[in-house]
This record gives sequence, structure tokens and C-alpha cells, in this order.
Amino acid sequence: MTMSIHTWLLLLLLPLMPLSASGYGSSGPVAASFGDTNGFFCAIDAWRQSRNHMLEQKQQVLIKFNIVIFHFSATNGYSLRRRTPNNNSLAKDVVFNYNSSFLDPHVSGLVMRNIVSGEGFSCGVVREGGVVCWGPKSVKLGVPAISKEFVLLASGIGSVCGISNVSREVECWGVANEFGAPPIGIRFVSLSAGAQHYCGVRKDDHGVECWGIFNSSSVPKGSGFIAIASSDYTICGVREVDLVLDCWSVHGQLPLDYSPPLQLCSPGVCSLGLCGAGMFAFNASVLNEPDLTTLCVRKDLKICLPCGTNCSQGYFPSSLCSDTADRICSACSLCQNSSCWDVCGLPSSSGVQEQEQMEINKLLVIIGCLVSGSLLILFAWCLIPRMIKTKDGERGKIKCTFCVGKPVVEADPDPNLQPSLSLITTVGSTQVFRLSELKDATHGFKEFNELGRGSFGFVYKAVLTDGRQVAVKRANAATIIHTNSRDFEAELEILCNIRHGNIVNLLGYCAEMGERLLVYEFMPHGTLHDHLHGELSPLDWNLRLKISLQAARGLEYLHKEVTPPIVHRDVKTSNILLDSEWGARIADFGILSASDRDLNGDMESDVYNFGIVLLEISSGRKAYDKDCSPPGIAQWALPLIRHGKAAAIIDRSVALPRDVEPLLKVADVAELALREKPTERPSMPEVVSLLDQIMRSGLTS
Repeated sequence: MTMSIHTWLLLLLLPLMPLSASGYGSSGPVAASFGDTNGFFCAIDAWRQSRNHMLEQKQQVLIKFNIVIFHFSATNGYSLRRRTPNNNSLAKDVVFNYNSSFLDPHVSGLVMRNIVSGEGFSCGVVREGGVVCWGPKSVKLGVPAISKEFVLLASGIGSVCGISNVSREVECWGVANEFGAPPIGIRFVSLSAGAQHYCGVRKDDHGVECWGIFNSSSVPKGSGFIAIASSDYTICGVREVDLVLDCWSVHGQLPLDYSPPLQLCSPGVCSLGLCGAGMFAFNASVLNEPDLTTLCVRKDLKICLPCGTNCSQGYFPSSLCSDTADRICSACSLCQNSSCWDVCGLPSSSGVQEQEQMEINKLLVIIGCLVSGSLLILFAWCLIPRMIKTKDGERGKIKCTFCVGKPVVEADPDPNLQPSLSLITTVGSTQVFRLSELKDATHGFKEFNELGRGSFGFVYKAVLTDGRQVAVKRANAATIIHTNSRDFEAELEILCNIRHGNIVNLLGYCAEMGERLLVYEFMPHGTLHDHLHGELSPLDWNLRLKISLQAARGLEYLHKEVTPPIVHRDVKTSNILLDSEWGARIADFGILSASDRDLNGDMESDVYNFGIVLLEISSGRKAYDKDCSPPGIAQWALPLIRHGKAAAIIDRSVALPRDVEPLLKVADVAELALREKPTERPSMPEVVSLLDQIMRSGLTS
């Protein structure tokens, strides 16, 4: 059957028409089908305007043309005309006709802005106002008064819900509380329905709100959406920040073969005229796509979207909605003035003044301690020469050497004890610190200066008398008991010689009064773990790839360039720190002792753990999360990667680059590092080479 000239004219006018239709789901740039085995999603591709993406449970296919036209006729009933390609890439028409008795002749002449269908009924929003329903089971719905106006509808099996044009709240009718009562007091801009749930996009922060049977933990919390669609067990939405299709399961974990396309999706339908109040014209330039200046074919067409008024928890609106841009949400960590204090839950101006006064008082105390410490050092400096006698026959003296070559002699507090530290000859810039100096620098090792803790002991932030910020690691009692002085000295000799740009380097140590303290470079941007899973600012993809490569280089240095080699044994995101230039530094590595027989086996273990780190960087998911199924990240991600579905693990909380191929390649490197047989895993130099190639291929934001 060939298409008539009237049909072609209709196709040309489609971008100007606000009409839409769906089954029990929602309309928009993304739509869903239903069924346990054949469910799929389709989304309009904004990057390639001439094609649609279809996401199936069984496979992902690309449809060049997917044009659906609904016809209303009193004689032929309700027909669906779909234009699809055949095997010869030539389009053909497929017409589906339904019994004319299903269509109420009273509605055949009405013009509708939105229609939905449930089991045995259809409903539509009439252009002039109100809702009409027809079909064998429409009588049981109990349609609301014709005076009520709705923006759009969504249909369940036996119920219909709509967004009120006045209050923007959801009202439902049909089977009483089919999926539970809708939320009260929440305004919506989009709505969808699945087999046992309704979901909508909130008007204030564009977050997702669901009710019915669903797993609340699976609903995205940090992203805003501009469109949403539901199938039986899966929900997909188009994210407002980057127009990427993001999907999640109603019951928790997505099926293995769900891998949504990562290309851009259209935010809506192009239309003529100005956008109304509370709306803005979507500007494609916000996507940072140099080749994408507009999403509409004609320059006088625009996509009008509803403004958001608020932001998700942990963010504040740093700019308001305008004619050409939605409100911009910034992390509360960037809050600098009173305009965002209330939103972010920060203290008021009076509270800030009190806090500033407390800081001033602390500063005065610090200055007093520094002055007192200086006087004590001066007093001790005067007494030390009198305590030093001839070098023959004297005990209780410890002769040490700074790594710069300056000798230091310290008196042991108990003359009956053997020296606790022998002569150490090192090179570089490591120095010996006095216990009193480190106590002052950490305010007596107070808890508020604590940076972290581990099996070795506590780590404190310290400010030395010369103004340098350092990290002081203080051994706990168990570490001191189980490590004798000779082992500590041997470890110091090795640590003093380690110097690398991707290692947290040792600056000095202290071994007085039974204490063992190590002084390291201070990393002001914290741990990689806190950026991926904690409260610190998220990392973009360029920085994540840079950190991956630099961390790998740090491990390569320990494995191959240090003599004897060092095996970390505890490679994880909390042991990868970020310096002032956002460079990655490896921390908390152990020393390989002579009793370790399987050097290569230990190194392969480091490679495996680094593979876990790569998965965390790629997915944003923790290495172990008891709220997920399976809880282990490797058990979750590896089947997806090995089935060619690496795209499904990519972290959608960060705006994706136009070219996602480098991200998929990083997932492949992680899969290699996580091979079950250690002999099949690459060495760290090989991992560095692979990541270096990925970085050289470039990543466009």
C-alpha cells in the first residue's frame, strides 16, 4: 500500500501537533510496551534526528523510521498505521484495524490532546477541555466531571490518573486504589503507569515519585527527568542534565540484557509560538555538543519544557529559570552566601559569626601553644649540650641522621634502656621530627584533627611551625607491640627512598617515648572513595580516567621500580588520595617481607583489587553494597561486560561525554584485571599501557 499525499502532509505537520498516544504508560520522547517477554522502550534520538532507538529485553535494534498515526473513523473503527522498513530497506505500510463497535461514535469527531488505553477502554483529554472515555469497560471508570481539565493522562489496567491543569496534582478514577492512593500535595509535570505502579516527574525538582508496588531504593534520587515511561517491570526516563536515557527496575536489579542506548534523547516535541509562563525553550547548547545547535529542523520551532523551582536534596538553585534555560542546581558544598543557607541546612549568619569567633579562639590557642612550644625547644636546646658527654662509655644516646645528612643526637629518657632506633642512613628529604613538635602540630592528637583510621592506627592533619600541612600517622598499641624496632627501621629505610608523583610520599618520622609516627604529604582533596560514594563533589569523566591512569602508574612504580618490590595488599578507593592538583596518589601500602614467597601471586592480587577500583570509577557503585543484588560489584558488573552490555554499568549520575567508547574500554580493562585465573590477569605495566592508550584516544566532555 502506498502512502497518499494527505498522509505525507500529515507527517510533515507532526512536529507541530501536540497530540500523543500510549497504552497504559506515558507519552513523550520515550515510550514503553508491555509484556513479560516482549517489553521494549523506544526513544526519539536527538543526536540523529532521523532515527529512533528501540530497547528490547532480548536485543537492541535501530529503527530508521517509526511513524505512528492514529485514525478515528465511524466506519472503519480505530486503526493504527505504522511505517517500518522491510528487508529491502523499502518502507511499507502496516494497518491494524479494530472492531468499529469499540469506538464510540460520539467521540469520533473530537480533537484530543492526549489519549491512553487500559484493559477494555480508552480515554482522552479533549482539546476544548475535559476527559472522555470509551470502550466496553469505560462505564466502570466513573469519569470525572467534564469541567475538570487535565494536562495529560496515564492508564493502568483498570484505572486512569491525570495531572490537573489547575493544581498540577494527580487525580485518579476507575478501580479504587488499584495501585494505592496517589501522593497528596505534590505537583507533577509528567506521568506514567506500569503493570502495578504509577510514576511521575515532580514539578519542583524534576525528581521521580512512584506509588504502587515498586522498590523505592531503585528510584533515582540525584537526577532530574523531563520525560518518563513505564513497562511491566522497568521504568526509563530522559535525564534533564544530558538527555540520556536512564532505566531502573521496579523490583530492584535490572535484567542482564537491559542496556539502554547512551545517545542523546529528544526532550520533547518542537512547536511554534512562545513558551508560556513557567516554561522555558530548551537550548541545545547546554549539552556541550559542538555539532548540535538546535534539536528542531526549523529555527522558528522550539521545545518548551516546564521550569523546575527547587533542586534535589544536597543541591541549591544557583540560577533561576529564564526564557531559554531551566534553573541550575549546584552542590551545597559550593554554597557561599545566605541565599542558599536555608536550602542547604547551613547555619544562619549569626551561627556563622559564632563559628568564626570559635575559629578565632582556636587560632589564639594555637598561637599560644606554638609560642610555648618554641620556648620549650629553646630551653631544651640550651640543656642538650650539657647532657652530651664524651662518646666513649656513654649509653642512652641515639645517634640519628637526617636524610639530608645532618646528624642529630637525642637522649633516651631512661638510661637503663637500649637505644630504640639505630643509625639510619637514607637519601632524599626525609627528616626526624620531635614528638613535642607533632603534638603541637596536631593539637595533642585531638579528635577534630583526625583524618581517618586503619589497622596501623590514626591519621591526623597537622600544621608544622613552618606552615606546611602534613598528615601524621600514629601507630596504635597493637602495631607497636607486634612490630619490633628492627622491622620498623627496615621499613623506614625503604620508605625514605620512595619518591614518585603518584605515591603519597613519606616526609619524616618520630620514634620517641615508645611512639611511632610517620609524617606524610597532605592530600587536600581527600580520598577517591569519598568523591565516588561520600559527600565530596562528584568527579567528571575526564578526571576519572586521569585518576585511573595515575593510580595504575603508582602501583606500577611499587611493583617494578622499587627494590625490593612493594605489594600494596589493600588496593581500594579509600587508599587512593587526591592532591592539590587532583592528581591520584597511592597510600597505605605495605612492605614485602622476606617471608613472602609468592611475589607474583601477591602482585596479581593487587591487579585484581585495582580491577574493582576501575569498576567503582566506571559505575559509581560501591565495591560491596548490601542493598544491591548481588551485593558484590564484580558479581554484578562482570556478566554485563562479558555479554557486551558494559554500557549498563556506566555511572549515570555524571553527564556522559558524546563519545562513550573510552568508558566502555575502561570496563574491558577491569574485566581483564578480574579474571578468575591469576595467570590470565595483566601485570600493572600492561594495565598502565592499556589505560594510557584509552587516555590518548581522547574523551570529549
